[in-house]
Amino acid sequence: MSQLEFRWPSWLGGAKAAVPATLRPPKADGGLSAWCAEAANHLALPDLARKVHVIWNPRMQTTAGRAWWPDRAIELNPKLRECAPEELWRTLKHELAHLVAYERCGRRHIDPHGPEWELACSDLGISGEQPFHTLPFKRRRVKRNHAYICSNCFTTIHRVKPIQRAVACYDCCRKFNDGAYHDRYRLIKQKPS
Repeated sequence: MSQLEFRWPSWLGGAKAAVPATLRPPKADGGLSAWCAEAANHLALPDLARKVHVIWNPRMQTTAGRAWWPDRAIELNPKLRECAPEELWRTLKHELAHLVAYERCGRRHIDPHGPEWELACSDLGISGEQPFHTLPFKRRRVKRNHAYICSNCFTTIHRVKPIQRAVACYDCCRKFNDGAYHDRYRLIKQKPS
């Protein structure tokens, strides 16, 4: 039996080079992950307790947090570290409530902020939780220089980048062509004014 050999790709600089931070998977926050596991155990959800992990996602801009099921992962915005501790814990519980609700319902489809989520929020001590945060995270403004218009309904769509392929008006295709693409509803680029 031969030994498994692993070689670094040449673009990583050979075997001696360290993996760049952008290529490494994000490291879980041990303390927050442990708290979530303990809370899941308290709610009699051992599968969730065993698999839940919390990571800080530096790419988040305006979103406070995100929950991923069935991965059982919670992503938090690093800007929460600058907020009051209550905001961090409220956001963590909010996202954990999503995982609790999905875990309890199994494969059944549920509304993300529906009654199952509200019950999970109540179980985690945040009754009356709102679906969206009001934290002062500044949104990055991007100028939408490319405008397209539907020749049928005259709806204008503004885009940051130009459309590279044939795209039709979604509403018109749905309304008049059973949702299928038709060239009659193709979006036409407007000339800049």
